Amino acid sequence: MVPIFLSSILGYIPVPLILNFTVQQGNTVDTKLGSIHISPATLFVIPTVFQMVILVLYDRFIVPFLRRITGYVGGVTHLQRIGIGFLSAALATGVAAIVEMKRKRVAEENSLMDATTGIPISVFWLTVQFFLLGVVDVTSFVGLLEFFYSEASNGMKSVGSSIFYCILGVSAWLGSLLIQVANRVTRSADGTRGWLDGTNLNMGKLDRFYWLLAVIELVSLFIYMFFARRYVYRNNQRVVDAKDANDPSEAAAGDPII
Repeated sequence: MVPIFLSSILGYIPVPLILNFTVQQGNTVDTKLGSIHISPATLFVIPTVFQMVILVLYDRFIVPFLRRITGYVGGVTHLQRIGIGFLSAALATGVAAIVEMKRKRVAEENSLMDATTGIPISVFWLTVQFFLLGVVDVTSFVGLLEFFYSEASNGMKSVGSSIFYCILGVSAWLGSLLIQVANRVTRSADGTRGWLDGTNLNMGKLDRFYWLLAVIELVSLFIYMFFARRYVYRNNQRVVDAKDANDPSEAAAGDPII
């Protein structure tokens, strides 16, 4: 299980970075919805709402449909569910890079490169990447916890949540380290600023940093898939028969239920 956890650390690196930088992007754009002003900090509500909606849809509709097709109690295996989340994280970084390129292009077209606010582009352009991060919460976050509780020995189950949050903590620390390394590498001796130097995003290269994150996420996804394909489950995840496919409560004892 250790290679799965180590590759998951790399897979989660973009998540806190996108959340933090998205709020900074939101401070520079049009935050009005009609006559209502939307604080960029409240954008964090978007992935939470998406997560709640997706969880209901996933549990009530997607899982039963997939269960009849695949024969797995959860519709897909735990490792497949985690992999879907990592793929969604890669898409989120790609979308974030494209949106940032558009934001900077609008700022340039309106001669607002030196401005830190007032760029005429709606803050709701940022909701797509937040939606994809909501998918990460529903798939990888939940899938990794279920994978640990299902596959770990009885003596290790009690520390499952601790290991999970350690993975998130190490990912956040590596993300901060990546920012410092990216700035140091891209900062030239003649005084040219690094990609993320300064407080004005218009003068930085956040879009390039997002593309770097997308590459790292794809590499981590391939590493994860390499180990996931070779993992042998300790517990059976398939339903017993066709009747159980429609009624997961009748699944074999010890099978994890989503």
